Amino acid sequence: MENVIEIKDLTKDYGQGRGVFHVSFSVHKGECFGFLGPNGAGKSTTIKIMCGILVPSSGECIINGYVPWKDRKKYVKNIGVVFGQRSGLWWDVPPIDSFELLKDIYEIPQKEYEKKLAELVENLDLDQIKNIPTRQLSLGQRMKCEIAAALLHNPKILFLDEPTIGLDAVAKLSLRKCIKKINEDTKLTIILTTHDMQDIEALTNRIILIGKGKILYDGGLKEIKDK
Repeated sequence: MENVIEIKDLTKDYGQGRGVFHVSFSVHKGECFGFLGPNGAGKSTTIKIMCGILVPSSGECIINGYVPWKDRKKYVKNIGVVFGQRSGLWWDVPPIDSFELLKDIYEIPQKEYEKKLAELVENLDLDQIKNIPTRQLSLGQRMKCEIAAALLHNPKILFLDEPTIGLDAVAKLSLRKCIKKINEDTKLTIILTTHDMQDIEALTNRIILIGKGKILYDGGLKEIKDK
């Protein structure tokens, strides 16, 4: 299978044993994997390097043929990012207005935009909520719109950070179902960071467990449960 992410010997040293150290892994196209670890384990540092926000001290990171921190402008057109604690939508306008603005920011041709929007509205069940001001939406509804906003420009990889945080049980089930359908239908590669093991069980077949900046486990969920 084709690898879309190749990370070799990645290190970001903040001193005093903080950061990530000699991290290596690869990810296949269309894979949805969970990136797990306690607070301070190195998850956020690794993800920020993969998003092109941080520059590592050493090592290699090639995603979709790009080095994220070197080819940032071209690279960000190939990724979508959703952080559960931060919004990518404009608060006082309906999501559809945010989508229109993102269309212009990413320079998406009108026909492509209309086709992708229709697909996302159907897959994420946005028809009844896309015209309601974002601040009036429930958290679950808003997260669906956040995911749509991150996917409008048709990225190859989606970074999801705590996508179900703060949601009630029904909203969590609904969002997981939508994410799984998108992954299966479009073969989108998804990197999921979460503390919710039900997210992991519902969405992923593989997990990478990081602790104190080093990879402790890389494999199937069943195997680590058996251990």
